[in-house]
Amino acid sequence: MESMKSKTEDSTKSDLSEQIKAATKDCHVRAENTQLMLNYQKGQITKTQYKLLLCSLFEIYQALEEELDRNCDHPAVKPIYFPQELARLESLERDLEYFFGPQWRKRISVPSATQRYTQRLREIGKSRPNLLVSHAYTRYLGDLSGGQVLGKITQKSLGLTENKGVAFFTFPGVTSPNKFKQLYRSRMNSIDLTEQERRDVLDEATRAFEFNIEVFDDLQKMLSITEKNSSEKGNDINTQSRTFTSSPVLQFALGAGIALATVGMGVYAF
Repeated sequence: MESMKSKTEDSTKSDLSEQIKAATKDCHVRAENTQLMLNYQKGQITKTQYKLLLCSLFEIYQALEEELDRNCDHPAVKPIYFPQELARLESLERDLEYFFGPQWRKRISVPSATQRYTQRLREIGKSRPNLLVSHAYTRYLGDLSGGQVLGKITQKSLGLTENKGVAFFTFPGVTSPNKFKQLYRSRMNSIDLTEQERRDVLDEATRAFEFNIEVFDDLQKMLSITEKNSSEKGNDINTQSRTFTSSPVLQFALGAGIALATVGMGVYAF
């Protein structure tokens, strides 16, 4: 058993993207089995839930993209820096304005887990920029993998029209997601890292998944409270949801995650 494990590790030693995928395999399973993700995969999503997810995603991507911008010339960041193709912040701003109105910034509410996630991104952006590679990979490639399908599912579930409220899922700068993901992996695999730095990147990738799992769990707690309060006021938000057929791409192997990842919101199918 041990020899087989060593053989696998040796065969992927030069391939950072494959090592991250292998290192986070167990986290994939845990992420896709959080209650929030299970509900989303079943089509049990409400507008309230989606709006809260967008709030957390905005905070996460604001921290991630500001740190990537600030460190764009760092040797580990420069190869995987694709702001024109991947940046999500402006899309999230449009979605939040659609749901909350012009004063949306004053109405954002996120759980403590989201704040811990963003604090970590700020911390490594200042002291260890090479670790941003882990977070960029798990978020962006997860969201890119499931973006179009998840956008359509969310649109159908919430009765949204004309692509309003789902800008997050679109990548107008990427003409071929599969080809771009190949390019991204190739660029990431070209990053020159010492053995210790590589181990640190792998550990940070696992940590990125842990942060997402904590965010999902905290959001579920917030949603439970919100839905309970709404129900007590005679406004059952569950009537906003519509059930649709579950799709295999919704299996979070994320992001997303998506989250949504990639959710994270990406589908973590790298």
